[in-house]
This record gives sequence, C-alpha cells and structure tokens, in this order.
Amino acid sequence: MAITAQPASFTWSCQHTWRSASKNTLWCLAGCSIGDWGTIYFFQLTGISWSTLAIMLMAIVNGILTSIALETVILARQMTIATAFKTAIGMSLISMLSMEIAMNLVDVAITGGATLIWWILPIMFAAGFMAAVPYNYWRLKAFGKACH
Repeated sequence: MAITAQPASFTWSCQHTWRSASKNTLWCLAGCSIGDWGTIYFFQLTGISWSTLAIMLMAIVNGILTSIALETVILARQMTIATAFKTAIGMSLISMLSMEIAMNLVDVAITGGATLIWWILPIMFAAGFMAAVPYNYWRLKAFGKACH
C-alpha cells in the first residue's frame, strides 16, 4: 500500500478516532508488553549474560510475536483462525516497533540496562502508548486501518 498525502479533511481533533486509536494501541501494547517484559525478566532471573542490545532486540521480536498472537486470539472470535492470523500479521509493524523501541529506551535510560523493576513498568507502558497512538490515529483517520 502506497502512503499518500493526508486528505484535505484530515484533522487531529476527532474524539471518536482518538478513542478508537487508543483502544487499538492498548491491545497492541498489551501483547507487546507480555513478550517484551517476559524476555527482559527471563534474562534478569537467569543471569544469562547477553549484551543489553541483544536482550532488547530479542525483547522487541518477542513483543511483536506475542502481540500478533494476542491479536489472533481476539480476532478469532470474529473470523476463522487462519484469517485472524493473516489479519494479525498485517497489523501495523510501524506502530509495534515504535512502542517496543520507546519502552526499551525508557528501560535503558532509567535502569542503565535491560532490567525490570516494578515501578518502571507503568513508565515503559506509557512511553510505548505515547509513541504509537498518534500513528494509529493517523492510520485510522487516513486509511480506516489501525493496529486492531
């Protein structure tokens, strides 16, 4: 799909679209957080000594995979599992990457590495949400498509 210029009627002030984009972003973020935080916590618990960059890259991959899995389960209530999976695979990779990168940058900036502390989780979650929701709003408004 080629990205085209915003239509002349595009606006950033539609409350309905912000609600939809926020809901979509939260579902994606829930899935991404499960894989992301699970990976970081695994390395934290096991003491396996990979570089912070390697752990964070693995966390991003796992976050995207768990987001796709969660989305597939949610969509399977409305369509066949095969169609749900194909739809989930077609979700916005830009949105998921932006939220994953934002969450991991916050973690590294605050803790100095790939470390989860209970109080950092809401900060990471908020950073991921804020990084992705404007793109999801734009995608909904411009193309009628979003992460969920």
